[in-house]
Amino acid sequence: MRAFSGKAGIIGGWLLALLLLGGCSAVRIGYNQAPTLAWWWLDSYMDFDAEQAPRVKAALEQWFAWQRRTQLADYAELLAVAQTQVMQPATPQQICRWSDELRTRAATALAHGVPLAAELLPALKPAQLVHLEERYRKANRDFADDFLQQPDERLKASAKRAIDRAEMLYGRLDTKQRQLVAAGVAASPFDAELWFAERQAVQGETLRTLSRLTAGGPARADRESSLAGLETLAARVLRAPPGPYRSYQQRLIDYNCAFVAQLHNSTTPAQRQAARERLKGWEDDLRALAAQQAPLRVATSP
Repeated sequence: MRAFSGKAGIIGGWLLALLLLGGCSAVRIGYNQAPTLAWWWLDSYMDFDAEQAPRVKAALEQWFAWQRRTQLADYAELLAVAQTQVMQPATPQQICRWSDELRTRAATALAHGVPLAAELLPALKPAQLVHLEERYRKANRDFADDFLQQPDERLKASAKRAIDRAEMLYGRLDTKQRQLVAAGVAASPFDAELWFAERQAVQGETLRTLSRLTAGGPARADRESSLAGLETLAARVLRAPPGPYRSYQQRLIDYNCAFVAQLHNSTTPAQRQAARERLKGWEDDLRALAAQQAPLRVATSP
């Protein structure tokens, strides 16, 4: 499936990243530190100055407080349903419905962040867009190291990532299940070069949009224009426009749904019970986080 790009990633995908940490305390501690970690991540891309920093930190605090207050209980309910379903056989259609549920919630989270970002746009400076472009280049070099190796090495790395993710949920896979994963990865329509080209296209659109909407562009946009521009960009981040990449993306989603269902149906009762317990732990974490008061401030980067 498609990964989030740019600033949307740390926001829209934060819950999923936390869940992948595993372990109750890691999720709770990680979420309570999320505004600070998000600040450090964003600052590494935008290089905020002393005047901008307090406003960005306040926006992050506001966004995470909204998520804690209005969204975490919903995420917990989703995990409660998953605990029942994970004990049963799965179909590709069921897996795709879960994928749709997650994308819907990511879109909701991103949409809530857009107005907050629109308020910050006028303060951005031309030098920061230069910094962002340079940071994109570094991130793309890292992407190439991780995903654009020689074919044999790439396949091996992809299989390892898939096995690691499965074992985070089910516990250790047996030899036949590992072979199933390796075969599924080898047969996948996943194309790292296409993904990289799409990633770069989104980065280019981000740079063009920010340049047009900030004081460093041809004209300083008003709030309504900034909001509309960021909404368009958010839609672009979440879904490719009609064309070859979207068609490829749908093929990949369909394949992944069938592949995940096949892997799930290979699991033993003990593995499904381990998955149910993991999901229950995450549900408990989210309910506890929803009941807590949000931390008061974002720490300053060292």
